[in-house]
Amino acid sequence: MRIYKMTATFGKLEHETLTLEPGLNIITAPNEWGKSTWCAFLLAMLYGLDTRAKTTKTALADKERYAPWSGSPMAGRIDLNWNGRDITIERRTKRRVPLGEFAAYETESGLPVEELTAANCGQLLLGVEQTVFRRAGFIRHADLPVTQDEALRRRLNALVTTGDESGAGDRLAEKLKDLKNRCRYNRSGLLPQAEAEREDLESKLAELESLDIQSKKLKMRLDEVKTWLSQLSNHQQALAYAAAEANAGRVAQARDARDQAERELRRQEAACARLPSREEAEQKLRELRSFRDQWNAIQMEKQMLPQLPQEPQLPRPFAGMSPEEAREMARRDAEAYASAAESKLPLLLLILSGVGLAAAVVLMVFRAYVPAAVAVAVGLAVLVWGLYVQVSGSKRVKGLQEKYGSAHWKSWTEPVDAYEAERKRYSAALKEYRDSSGDVEVRLMVLRKRRESLCGAQEPDALMDFWQQVQGQWDAYHTARRELQRAQSHLETLGAMVKAVEKPPLPDNLTYTEADTVRLLSDYAVEQQRLQNRLGQYQGRMEALGDKAALQKQLEAKKRRIAQLEDTYAALSIALETLADARAELQRRFAPRIAKRAQELLAAMTEGRYHSLTMGADFSLQAGAGEEETLRDCLWRSDGTMDQLYLALRLAVAEALTPDAPLILDDALVRFDDKRMKAAVEILKEMAKQKQVICFTCQGREAQA
Repeated sequence: MRIYKMTATFGKLEHETLTLEPGLNIITAPNEWGKSTWCAFLLAMLYGLDTRAKTTKTALADKERYAPWSGSPMAGRIDLNWNGRDITIERRTKRRVPLGEFAAYETESGLPVEELTAANCGQLLLGVEQTVFRRAGFIRHADLPVTQDEALRRRLNALVTTGDESGAGDRLAEKLKDLKNRCRYNRSGLLPQAEAEREDLESKLAELESLDIQSKKLKMRLDEVKTWLSQLSNHQQALAYAAAEANAGRVAQARDARDQAERELRRQEAACARLPSREEAEQKLRELRSFRDQWNAIQMEKQMLPQLPQEPQLPRPFAGMSPEEAREMARRDAEAYASAAESKLPLLLLILSGVGLAAAVVLMVFRAYVPAAVAVAVGLAVLVWGLYVQVSGSKRVKGLQEKYGSAHWKSWTEPVDAYEAERKRYSAALKEYRDSSGDVEVRLMVLRKRRESLCGAQEPDALMDFWQQVQGQWDAYHTARRELQRAQSHLETLGAMVKAVEKPPLPDNLTYTEADTVRLLSDYAVEQQRLQNRLGQYQGRMEALGDKAALQKQLEAKKRRIAQLEDTYAALSIALETLADARAELQRRFAPRIAKRAQELLAAMTEGRYHSLTMGADFSLQAGAGEEETLRDCLWRSDGTMDQLYLALRLAVAEALTPDAPLILDDALVRFDDKRMKAAVEILKEMAKQKQVICFTCQGREAQA
């Protein structure tokens, strides 16, 4: 197959066209020009776009990553030559499905190419599945290492070992595996199904046995519950009969009580017939209580009146005198006291007596005895008179002090002044007492008149007792009426409750109360219903499970079927193991052939430095350089050498599996040095003689080479 040109509305490409030549095409363009987009477009046009892929946190789905930037529907066209025919394939967006519409027709005539469809286009044109082409003929720098893929392994295995790609061995393995999976695959298949059916039959038989045992237990318990229900119902009827008998006795007692209440009412009616009415008694009691409350209040108020003030009296010295007389007497006594207290006559008489006695002494000296005797007599007489005056004055002063109780004669009139002030206060208090007591007396007089109108000659307390007795008699009458009504109502209630109850049909030996009997009947009824429901469920389940003998027969047949399937499964396992051993042997054969061609290409790229190369079943590489005696894993090599190792392997696989398909390279030589890059370009030029080679690069070295 050879591509003429591609036209794309895809990602950043908007109606862009890329024209290609036969042989080697080196397309040099800067980063973000669209090289990787053209590669993705070619894959999408050949194999379609996976619209089921979802965007993740680390990668965008192709349907979103390559959605046209302009917002136009995704579309594309490729003109190519296939088996000598010029063909055009087109894909367009259908409704909301990117590239969902496919068309393939002859470029000149427009006639449709029926054998090409949207599903098989890439596989028919290139001869391999998409996964094989991506690992063999589509080489991007990021995907240089070749990973293991079942389709790739199968094609390499068939090609190298048998020379063709019919895949008969693989089909046989798939068929054997399918048969084995039909027997057993995880928990599915005929064998697990038969085992599950066997377990189901065993479970049903076990469940039938268990249900039968439980049903028998339930029936025994149900018989016990029915017996208890019968006994409790009989006991309840016996209790009802006894209660009816007791109620009949209570009715008789209630009738007697009603009759007694009627007699009491008639007696009270007779007693009240001679009495004043209840309303009159209540009116009299209200008036008497009101009078009593007012009388008690005014008596209490009278007790709270101020006491009659006591008339003040003059002190003892002035008793019986008026204030003027008392004040006059005190004035005269004060003057007399002052005169006596301040008199100098006794002192003068004493001085004169001393002078006379002194003169007598002088005369005695001069022996004038007669004049001296006269002088002594005069001196003694004056002395006696002075002493008398002194003593009498002192007695008078002392008497006045004792009379007034004080030596301060100026304060003797103060009690009279105090008496006059107290007399004024007494007059005011006496007036206030007379005013207040006069109001109380007036109200007392009014109340006495009211008492006469209410009680006459009787005492209020005695009259109140009488009217209270009248009221009490009427209260007793009304109480008797209420008691009769209550007794009548009670009799009617009991009469309504009494019903005719038949005797219990069986002897009653139970001792439960009515409440306990009702509770037990309810509990046993609920249990009976529950047991019947459960027994019905068990019987229904047993009927649903089927007949026990039929189930046992089915179980025996199922065990025989399982034994046959186990034999078949063992035979298929042996066949698959044998075929796997054969395939492993074939796989060990194709690796050296691919490795040999990859070694030739690697030696050409590295100018013979790497002389040996081996490839594992998972496409892992080991290489030896120069004088190295042992091969080393590619991880021991530089990044550029690792790219050259895997490019050699890719080219060897592409030669083997995609001899007619174009070879696509996207920056595959970016880490090659100049010498090895030129050697790689020479290899691509040589391969371009057999197929179309398209090499996208961001550097100008490849074109220059």
